[in-house]
Amino acid sequence: MFRLIRTVILVLIAFVAGLMFERSQAGDTCRAAGGEMQNGICRDEG
Repeated sequence: MFRLIRTVILVLIAFVAGLMFERSQAGDTCRAAGGEMQNGICRDEG
């Protein structure tokens, strides 16, 4: 039973880490293109 709970917790941690990594990459790409992230959307400043 503990192994099942541990597996679910590890999968959830990996999922959240993946989301955080993806958002970070999207922000870096947006800034490199000259934009700014606002509420998860890349806005062009010009």
